[in-house]
Amino acid sequence: MKRILILLVFIIACNTSNEISDHNFETQFEKSKGLETATYQETIQFYKNLSEAYAEISMDSIGETDSGKPLHLVTLNMDKTFDFSEVRKTGKRILMINNGIHPGESDGIDATMMLFRDMVQGNIVAPKNTVLVTIPIYNVGGSLNRNSTTRTNQNGPLEYGFRGNARNYDLNRDFIKCDTKNAKTFAKIFHLVKPDVFIDNHVSNGADYQYTLTHLFTQHNKLSGGLGNYLHTEMMPELEQKLDKKDWNITPYVNVFNELPEKGFSQFMDYPRYSTGYTTLFNVLGMMVETHMLKPYNKRVEGTYELMKSMIEIVEEQGDKISELRKKAISEIQNRKTYALDWKIDTTKHSKLIFKGFEGNIIKSNVTGFDRLKYDRTKPFTKEVVYKNYFAPTIEVEIPKAYLIPKGWHNVIELLQLNQVEMIAFENDTTLTVESYKISDFKTNQMPFEGHFQHYDTKIEKTKNEILFSKGDYLIYTNQNAIRYLLETLEPQAPDSFYNWNFFDTILQQKEGFSPYVWEDKILEILYSNPTLQIDFNLKKTYDKDFASNWYAQLDWLHKQTDYYESAHMQYPVYRLP
Repeated sequence: MKRILILLVFIIACNTSNEISDHNFETQFEKSKGLETATYQETIQFYKNLSEAYAEISMDSIGETDSGKPLHLVTLNMDKTFDFSEVRKTGKRILMINNGIHPGESDGIDATMMLFRDMVQGNIVAPKNTVLVTIPIYNVGGSLNRNSTTRTNQNGPLEYGFRGNARNYDLNRDFIKCDTKNAKTFAKIFHLVKPDVFIDNHVSNGADYQYTLTHLFTQHNKLSGGLGNYLHTEMMPELEQKLDKKDWNITPYVNVFNELPEKGFSQFMDYPRYSTGYTTLFNVLGMMVETHMLKPYNKRVEGTYELMKSMIEIVEEQGDKISELRKKAISEIQNRKTYALDWKIDTTKHSKLIFKGFEGNIIKSNVTGFDRLKYDRTKPFTKEVVYKNYFAPTIEVEIPKAYLIPKGWHNVIELLQLNQVEMIAFENDTTLTVESYKISDFKTNQMPFEGHFQHYDTKIEKTKNEILFSKGDYLIYTNQNAIRYLLETLEPQAPDSFYNWNFFDTILQQKEGFSPYVWEDKILEILYSNPTLQIDFNLKKTYDKDFASNWYAQLDWLHKQTDYYESAHMQYPVYRLP
């Protein structure tokens, strides 16, 4: 019997060894000597094999994308625990990596495959106190749509995916509005994982310069408080120093287009439509990696690999501080009276960068005959440049105690629920005195943007009213983790508010009107009995020449001063409890 048991153990051990050896886990990137990126099928199969061979790796499929395929979630935890609620109890931090949001920017796809493999195989030190989570390819539909021409500016790989998803959405504009199944599934994953740090891997398409790596951290003033200060003064410099020691120079994302970077440039403002702008709403330390499109593909992938390694080291070393600052961030916001909804560059402050670029000149184009920009790579330079990375608020709002939303606005309510907003449904009809907004003015983009004609420069008039809320309407207190999400989606003046993304456009159209031949007689009677209105009408005709010469505008203005005018027109249907 003892011999049989020994034989069984030997057979099992050999089978396990063979199973692992059958998969040497060499990526397509490595097989091609750094010229190719893995296909969608190769990437998913790689992680399936890795999770089968190593107990420290778990792979799940979650939700659905516009392509009809699910998103995959791959987790690396050296403790072999993959229930995220249990992981959080251990005190470990969670770092989430998103790849392939623009599948032509495939550097992170290949780098993360090698990173996870090297950690479980012991080729590099795996984190003890950090759990790594990755979405191997976020834009599944774009990844399946492979070609070798659409990345006009890019130096490799030989083939790659397309920027638009299965419905031709740019997914890095969809995080807040969630038009796609991809974005809805991402929200489910994000709130399941609840990461502390978030990395989104990209490739840049701006100027030419010497760097392979650039970083785009979420804007620190917007992140605000102790967390924003830590990001700006500790995490970012530490990452730069770690990479410099590894001979990987890095600079902030070079935010210019057809301009010379040595003239100075500003930090990119990542609103909630973008991945890091969205994750910031939940006080996650977010950054995009932006490798330089003109550098060789192998160098871009290697740089992304080293950057992620360095960020993992920082989370390992400073995890306790990160956790504490994230906890404090919620109370810091809740203790404020006001919240900034929009920002502009602060012209009173800036940073100085030692920038490594190439000399650029304006010459005549051989194509158009007009001036064009031409870089000369034989003339590198190192210069001090101005980096405008401080922002000041342009719109601030008083933080209400709560918001109230009628149940009929189910499209908005569903997004709030998807983002784990805590809500209370009224059990009975309830009358409350609330702050009410009327949309007084707005502008609308004349060109479509990601499926929307987005509003901007929205202005509101605020009043206090008694409103009857029906059973099933929702009361949403701001004293919760989702406070920033609520403020930046429900305040109509916020650039990425649900209002500005057209969720409430039905209120902008007047549903009832008047026939002039009927209204003429009615308003005449009203004016006879309302001398104040008559005076206001006369004054407006006196001081507004256009109004005085437009008979319909006069009748319409009078209609809007009476009870005959519908109260729902321009009435924002989200209310505030002060």
